[in-house]
Amino acid sequence: MATLLSRLGRFSFRRRRLVALLWLALLVGAAVLAGRAPAAPPNDFSMPGTEAQQAYDLLEKSFPELNADGAAARVVFRAEDGRVTDAGTRGAIEDTVRALGEAPQVVRVTDPFATRSVSEDGSTAYAQVSYAVSAAELEEDSRTALQETVERAASPGLSVEAGGNAVGAMTGGHSSEAVGLAVAAVVLVVTFGSLLAAGLPLLTALLGVGVGALAIKVLAAPLGLGATTTSLAVMIGLAVGIDYALFVVSRYRAELARGRDGARAAGHAVGTAGSAVVFAGLTVVIALAGLSVVGIPMLTQMGLAAAGTVVLAVLIAVTLVPALLGFCGRRIGPARPRRRARRTDRVARPAMGVRWARFVVRRPLAVLLGGAALLGVVALPAASLEMGLPGDDSKPVSTTQRRAYDLIADGFGPGYNGPLTVVVQADGGDTGDSAARAAEEVAGRIDGRDDVGAVGPPRLSASGDTAVLNVVPAASPGSTETAGLVHALRDPELERASDARVLVTGTTAMNADVSQKLSDALVPYLALVVGLAFLLLIAVFRSLLVPLKAALGFLLSVLAGLGAVVAVFQWGRLGSVLGVTEPGPIVSIMPIFMVGVVFGLAMDYEVFLVTRMREAYVHGRSPRESVVSGFEHSARVVTAAAVVMVSVFAAFLGSEEQILKTIGFGLAAAVLFDAFVVRMTLVPAVLALLGRSAWRLPRWLDRLVPDLDIKGERLERGAHGGETEAGGEAVGAAAGHLSGN
Repeated sequence: MATLLSRLGRFSFRRRRLVALLWLALLVGAAVLAGRAPAAPPNDFSMPGTEAQQAYDLLEKSFPELNADGAAARVVFRAEDGRVTDAGTRGAIEDTVRALGEAPQVVRVTDPFATRSVSEDGSTAYAQVSYAVSAAELEEDSRTALQETVERAASPGLSVEAGGNAVGAMTGGHSSEAVGLAVAAVVLVVTFGSLLAAGLPLLTALLGVGVGALAIKVLAAPLGLGATTTSLAVMIGLAVGIDYALFVVSRYRAELARGRDGARAAGHAVGTAGSAVVFAGLTVVIALAGLSVVGIPMLTQMGLAAAGTVVLAVLIAVTLVPALLGFCGRRIGPARPRRRARRTDRVARPAMGVRWARFVVRRPLAVLLGGAALLGVVALPAASLEMGLPGDDSKPVSTTQRRAYDLIADGFGPGYNGPLTVVVQADGGDTGDSAARAAEEVAGRIDGRDDVGAVGPPRLSASGDTAVLNVVPAASPGSTETAGLVHALRDPELERASDARVLVTGTTAMNADVSQKLSDALVPYLALVVGLAFLLLIAVFRSLLVPLKAALGFLLSVLAGLGAVVAVFQWGRLGSVLGVTEPGPIVSIMPIFMVGVVFGLAMDYEVFLVTRMREAYVHGRSPRESVVSGFEHSARVVTAAAVVMVSVFAAFLGSEEQILKTIGFGLAAAVLFDAFVVRMTLVPAVLALLGRSAWRLPRWLDRLVPDLDIKGERLERGAHGGETEAGGEAVGAAAGHLSGN
């Protein structure tokens, strides 16, 4: 592998114009095709296999006029003085209802006075707006018309707010990405001490993301990729694109410092660091593509699209990066030697990474126990993890959705913000009054429950075999009481008592089903990605203990990250500092999303750091010397890569959306713990304790595992056999003497 990639690196360096033109042609071609491609289809929010989805499908068949999966908005009116039934106020509300009904794509608007959607004290009323299409298919003109109608209706004596999935989402721009890129640029300049060397990883990462995003747009229609598929792809593409180019450029500068000419330095950099890039990229692809096991179409699409951008980042790192290094020549390196002590008779102080590694290998057991205890304490809150999907109650109080939610809760009760839809289907082919009788039976049993606020009258389908009724919980939509009500309504005893099929759906029920589906998929997903990566790392390191240690360390990082998320966003610790106004359940997608993303990035750092240790060990260093050598060559670059990632993710804390805050904080915390506590602390401690046994592979397994030569041993043998370096030194004789890279 290293030999093949080395040849590719030398070819790209020498034929740099051809390689650069090919990538430029790919970018231009993708842009042209994307400009002609049809618009991306709406996101597939279906949840196959869930009861809520089965009920939606049944409603679509039996009650097509209800548009069960269509977009909806709830417009709330509150009289500041008097009652909404007062003549002037009532007239203003009725005018607004008529205006709402004339908006594009609207199929039905309820009159609050006809449907008795007025609070007992007469201060509040609401109208339900139903659209002919789903929220993903809703045109911007429809959202704008809703917003403008609500704004015109408001007056000093009448507050008007709107909630629901038809209300336009807030657009926060790209400030988070811009902040992340700015921090990345500063870190790269500090790491390399050169604007040219720092700019190259940013340039190639942006190119890879651009090609990936354009390719997703081209393939959106034929492959059915949703409109938001690119979101995860862009974030992960930037992350790994910067990391991979950073490591190749750093190794190239190290090879120049050893005296190699440009072509050989590029070949050796791609053969060694490029090999690590390839296998690190494979672990990320496994983690992202593995999201398909969850069974949620949108999550599968996002994972596969992001995996595609990772493949592009790997290809760019081993082809375009050496080509651009050829254009830059020696202006991009070699790395400058460390500043010497002022007195010539004193030896320069070792780099901080080397000093830290020596400290760890001298006291490995104490460091291991201390680091594990720290992560264990941080991970403790994860035992109290509660999951749910964010609703209007999680939005900032400055939004109309949140204000509408609060008005409904104050005027009618919190449960009115998340009513449940119960579908009753009569057994057999009888289309008489069996469905009506069954629905009345179900309604009677539900109405007497303490956790139910109200039950609406059943409504029969045209065929008479299906009925639907509205159930209002007594508690808020995201509460454990409402989740318990959903499970209670799905008790088989209710079906047996009514002699009919009973299904529960609605936004609240769908959220509960999604949370359960994600929770059930977490363990199989972990087993899949960790198992496949474990096999891959056996081939990379030719060891059983090193991959096992890598997997266990990753689990510690994820648990610690989840613990930090629970403490901040569920318990409210440091909430005022981080802008968490409404602590509550953690968004359901967060744990499995964190597993996928953090696993990929964790294995990046593992491969880049430990391969240099393995390389030193193969070339004759003792186990403890190999650990120090690995830190000498890689610690600074791994630290820079981790700081870049933490900064990019932490920048999302500035978002006003709670879900973005949660994801940004969770990923930043997990990467911080993994890079600095696990990879930079626990890994060297474990390797120091294991000694030579860490690098051993049973003979029977050694014969089965292919020798991938990721550490570049054959490259060094080839160098000793024929290549001579400047100054007459053999290649490899100066290994380990470059500081800071």
